[in-house]
Amino acid sequence: MRIIDFELRGEFITLDRLLKATGLADSGGEAKAAVAAGKVQVDGRDELRKTCKIRAGQVVQVHGARVRVHAPPAGAPGDAHDDGASG
Repeated sequence: MRIIDFELRGEFITLDRLLKATGLADSGGEAKAAVAAGKVQVDGRDELRKTCKIRAGQVVQVHGARVRVHAPPAGAPGDAHDDGASG
């Protein structure tokens, strides 16, 4: 199984954006379709909410890959409303 470590830039990132940001989905539409089809697990449980907020310490599993989500380093820029995805 492929392990991906993902560092947040804020308090959370939505599930669909995380899948796109890590390259596990080529587009937002593909990410949302994977979630809707029940192919994604968060912390070992099936997750059907496409925009579920993923926070530090959570593990997302999809397509034979596991994404470990880490908090941003102390003092890093970002605020509670930053979803961790760029432009």
